[in-house]
Amino acid sequence: MAWRRLVLVFLLGVPLVAVLAYGFTRDPREIPSPLIGRPAPSFTLRLMDGRELSLVDLRGKVVFLNFWASWCPPCRAEARDLEAAWRRHRDADVVFLGVNIQDTDAKARAFLREFDVTYANGFDPRNRVAIDYGVWGIPETFFLDRTGRITYKHVGALGTGIIHAKLEEARQGVASRLEGKGEYRSIQ
Repeated sequence: MAWRRLVLVFLLGVPLVAVLAYGFTRDPREIPSPLIGRPAPSFTLRLMDGRELSLVDLRGKVVFLNFWASWCPPCRAEARDLEAAWRRHRDADVVFLGVNIQDTDAKARAFLREFDVTYANGFDPRNRVAIDYGVWGIPETFFLDRTGRITYKHVGALGTGIIHAKLEEARQGVASRLEGKGEYRSIQ
């Protein structure tokens, strides 16, 4: 009788411990995007200069789509790198587009002035675009190829090396298997 209990404990206990051990190796914040390799959800944004911009208007160009807010420390940390990358790539059929979420108009505009951001930025006041893209933390950035397909998603602050590499992959229509994660960087 005792050996049956031992076998039962072993048959139930070992798989349970294995599942728990596997869970400790996973990042609980990691939510893989099902959008990589698929067409980007369409949207229309009101830009900060008053114009409207639709994603379909950008077909034929590589698109760098960044979700951000003025109160977000990693957004502040990456702001200068994003602007530098935009200035380097703007003449190469690449469009940078910022999507401001969960922010006020005044604070968003002050952020753009503070970091001298010159690429297009728009408001997503009801977070509809962010929801369609599955944004769960900011900054989040999506790279789209010329056909409008998402080739890469990055959660967290980006460095210039990743930006240049992923823009080149998007130009070639190469979709990454996995999304990237940035580390927290101080704005200092």
